[in-house]
Amino acid sequence: VQLQASGGGLVQAGGSLRLSCAASGRTFSSYRMGWFRQAPGKEREFVAAISRSGGRTYYADSVKGRFTISRDNAKNTVYLQMNSLKPEDTAVYYCAADETVLTLTNPDVWDYWGQGTQVTVSS
Repeated sequence: VQLQASGGGLVQAGGSLRLSCAASGRTFSSYRMGWFRQAPGKEREFVAAISRSGGRTYYADSVKGRFTISRDNAKNTVYLQMNSLKPEDTAVYYCAADETVLTLTNPDVWDYWGQGTQVTVSS
């Protein structure tokens, strides 16, 4: 599966952005989908994940209550709605896909990655 992330940009603290990740290739609905982020000098960290059907979602504590992950299997797209953004949310955001991942928070076990989209939150 090929992944293409978009929607990043520059926003003031307290603002919102919606990231999108469009998938092509094999059946989108067979993949768990996730979002990760990587700030300069830091390791890639888990942000959110969603089950194949969209019925279950998972979040890092740092974004819980502010970010919402969703998916539209008819459009082969996963979204990350980010509200109440903080400067510490500044990072390159990556979408990821995997058919069998169990340890959602570990980036090393996800098989497919998008190219990343930059999110910058100014104070």
